[in-house]
Amino acid sequence: MQFINSLKLDQIEQSIRNLSREEQLWLVERIIHNMRVSALKDTSNITAHSLEQQLANMANDPVVQAELIAINQEFANTEFDGLNE
Repeated sequence: MQFINSLKLDQIEQSIRNLSREEQLWLVERIIHNMRVSALKDTSNITAHSLEQQLANMANDPVVQAELIAINQEFANTEFDGLNE
């Protein structure tokens, strides 16, 4: 789709390049989250069973499991910050 490359999108892309890596990652995650929310809203015939099945599939997905492990490791040092036992 060559016509998508508009001036407005070029300006957005340039602005994104000026963000830090962390800001770019946050932005990508927000865009993906919003797309998923929109997709869920579009599927008005989703049932509780199919949603549970999707969650179970995600829980069993090795890629998702690896990401959760990485997130847990990243925040392990701060898990108890400010909490007294």
